[in-house]
Amino acid sequence: MKPTWPLLLVTVLVTGALVAQQPPVSNAKLETAQAQGGLEKAVRVAMGKQAGATWIGWAVKRIPGEGQSCCWNNGSYGCGLEGQKATAAPAGGAVKLEGPTQEHVLLRVEGGALGKIRSFSADCPLDAGGLPFHWLTGVSAAESVAFLAAQVSQAGTAREEQRKADGAIHAIAQHAGDEALRALERVAAQGSTEKIKHQALFWLGNSRGEEGYRVVARVLREDASEKVREHAIFALTQSRAPGAVEAIVRAAKEDKSAQVRGQALFWLAQKASATGKGAISEAIEKDPDTEVKRKAVFALTQLPKDEGTPLLIQLARSHANLAVRKQAMFWLGQSKDPRALRFFEETLAR
Repeated sequence: MKPTWPLLLVTVLVTGALVAQQPPVSNAKLETAQAQGGLEKAVRVAMGKQAGATWIGWAVKRIPGEGQSCCWNNGSYGCGLEGQKATAAPAGGAVKLEGPTQEHVLLRVEGGALGKIRSFSADCPLDAGGLPFHWLTGVSAAESVAFLAAQVSQAGTAREEQRKADGAIHAIAQHAGDEALRALERVAAQGSTEKIKHQALFWLGNSRGEEGYRVVARVLREDASEKVREHAIFALTQSRAPGAVEAIVRAAKEDKSAQVRGQALFWLAQKASATGKGAISEAIEKDPDTEVKRKAVFALTQLPKDEGTPLLIQLARSHANLAVRKQAMFWLGQSKDPRALRFFEETLAR
């Protein structure tokens, strides 16, 4: 009996979805299996099939608008998973405006132990270096995030463990959905090391939009660690949320740490916004800490020259605080700007 059209259509769609999930991998002993009984169990089963090095992977829906995660070499792209030069695809051709819609999460295991965690957008060609490659289908986003978050929480302080945690955090950040946002928020608040917290903050600012910005801004206001608050400022510079600059300005004015206020001023200069310039000038005039004033003067050197140099000359010429005048003169001397040279000539001629 021939299948009815609806049944045939369902069969075609399901088959197409499974094929679309498979990675563009070459030089691999590829084996595909359903992740029955959950992701953790499926990973353990795949790990038990070979004593040597093996890659295990699965696909999840990717956060929109994040472009490609791949390796680029001389106008082509593709990643060699074992460190070799991959057989890459040309970078030209039609560009999909919406970007890749899936992320591929990969684990490298050997001798029953998980060694590396990597993630790539689904359009990135991969070369497995001749190793077995177990591809798991039917993995939910919640399972994937939970598995990766567990690797972060279990990571020790050794360098390789921290690298593994970095890979897991990056992979989580590429997942679409609320589970990923909440996982990154937990890591930013409870990560076992400052480095792990820093990575979570970076990706919250870089890839999670308005919701990520709110988490990072809260960390900047509330975290007890000076170092974590400093990195929260950097994470906000990666955010496109409208309130990010205002949050950095608040830190420049209100943070209890002179070090954090100085860091906020530095990054405000990098943003080169009118709001940032106003905060820098206010710090020079009003901050009670002389070191913060010096850092604010340095921040002026990070502005475009047509904006920063005239302000430095003005400070060097007439500011009431001697430390500010000296700092402005020092940075004018480093600038090699003809306007600075003319200022020194005028000053010495008096």
